Amino acid sequence: MRGDVALIGLIGLGHGISHFSQLLLAPLFPWLKDAFGVGYQELGFVLTVFFVVSCAVQTLSGFVVDRFSPRPVLFGGLAMLGLGALIYAAAQSYWMLLAGAVVAGVGNGVFHPVNYTLFNRRVAPTRLGHAYSVHGITGSLGWALAPALVVPLAVAFSWRVALVAAAALAFAVLALLVWQRSHLVLSRGEVRQATGQGAGGKPAVAAGGGLDFLRIPAVWMCFSFFFFYAAATGAVQTFAPEAARLLHDVPLAMAAVCLTIYMVCSAGGMVIGGFLVAKPERCERIVGVGFGVAACLALALAYLEMPALVVPVLFGLMGFAAGTAGPSRDLLVKRSTPEGATGRVYGVVYAGLDIGQACAPLLFGYLMDQGRHRAVLVGLAVVQAVLIASAFNVRKVRRTRMAVA
Repeated sequence: MRGDVALIGLIGLGHGISHFSQLLLAPLFPWLKDAFGVGYQELGFVLTVFFVVSCAVQTLSGFVVDRFSPRPVLFGGLAMLGLGALIYAAAQSYWMLLAGAVVAGVGNGVFHPVNYTLFNRRVAPTRLGHAYSVHGITGSLGWALAPALVVPLAVAFSWRVALVAAAALAFAVLALLVWQRSHLVLSRGEVRQATGQGAGGKPAVAAGGGLDFLRIPAVWMCFSFFFFYAAATGAVQTFAPEAARLLHDVPLAMAAVCLTIYMVCSAGGMVIGGFLVAKPERCERIVGVGFGVAACLALALAYLEMPALVVPVLFGLMGFAAGTAGPSRDLLVKRSTPEGATGRVYGVVYAGLDIGQACAPLLFGYLMDQGRHRAVLVGLAVVQAVLIASAFNVRKVRRTRMAVA
């Protein structure tokens, strides 16, 4: 058990740095806009580059993890995140910001294939739900940490100092993981299992060929599920608080707190979700209830009259409801993954996260520019409802495949 706890903690810490890096630049946009003489659209494109690169690398890194070992890939990813932050800090032009986004995107793309390969091979099945829960919690806390760290440093010193501090944090976590690297290694048997080899080094039958897993419908249903999950998350992170502020006359400072409350409550929901998913067969129902409640709360924000003080409360409840579905979300993928293809499947499926986060701001940003603030919250509810259907479709195609087999 002690080994499981150490592994879960170390992986969670690295995952937190991944999410921390995703929100590193956005809080600094007011400083970067003046420093480089560009608009918010150009700065937003830097984030698009980050997620597009991360998407491509995430898909490819899954094959690397299955072919070799997750530990060196994890170390390389953390190093690239730190290097990307240093390039941001040293940037003398807008193009250097784009270069930093490419480097950081490469680093960000390795985490899900690495993390879930280690979890699925090393953590006891009875604690796997808790591992997924910690993974989601640390991701949410990483998102919350980024503005809390870089904005005060930018105000007190400069945006360059803030980004150097962010790089130092990434390298510090890398040093800790290298020091505790014995917890992150797979045994020879686990390496054979992760690379699709059976006893004596023979290929595992369930793994099939290197790309055979792409013919499994459940894999692509999981991909679509994660696309819509990221679209919902992107809507909350970017425009939903502002849309609610304009609809309900919420003070600006209170609207800014909505995202923090959402993320903190989401982390709390993931703790509960880790216990709920102890029985894997009910993970689709947990997703359905969690996102069903979240969709109803989004519609309430869109259509009901309410005092300004109620708005952050509803964001907190929405975050908690969505958070309870987090561990079940990850278990959906595990139950659809063939033996010996963990890294590849997670690489492809979680690429849906990057694509969703790259596309959502374009759609919801357009609605905001058109003054359709209620449509932003309705769109969020629709995406959350689609997640429910996607989760049950994953189960349907998985059961169909098992019946045919």
